[in-house]
Amino acid sequence: MPWIYILIALIAGTMMPTQGAINTKLTTFVHSPVLTAFFSFAVGLVALFIYILASGTPLSQLSGVKNAPPISWVGGLCGAFFVTAVVLCLPRLGLVLTFSILILGQMLITIPFDHFGILGVPIRQVNLPRLFGVILVILGVLLIRRF
Repeated sequence: MPWIYILIALIAGTMMPTQGAINTKLTTFVHSPVLTAFFSFAVGLVALFIYILASGTPLSQLSGVKNAPPISWVGGLCGAFFVTAVVLCLPRLGLVLTFSILILGQMLITIPFDHFGILGVPIRQVNLPRLFGVILVILGVLLIRRF
């Protein structure tokens, strides 16, 4: 298994709660989860544009978007909902409970995505160890919620 991808995924996972905490702090200044999400995406857009220019990635490749299926547009909506939801939930649930529930949601949706190859992801059959892992995540959320 290529360990570099595990490391990248692990680091990316640390960015989610960090981003959530940062965006929640921003909400105390702009008083709107939606404006916070908008600002977060605007900063991300500028950062990605600078990277595109610095790396020499040809912008002409964006023309391929016109051939992409309509579901391709939903990814941005998912991200906008995610960032806004985190900003709404984090102050009320706390950082650990919010992200444990988010991880549970991720586990619950990834099982059918993997099993059926939804949206073209590689098929990985559901099995008892995977289901047991999801059950452990559920138990973890319940323990975090209780204590």
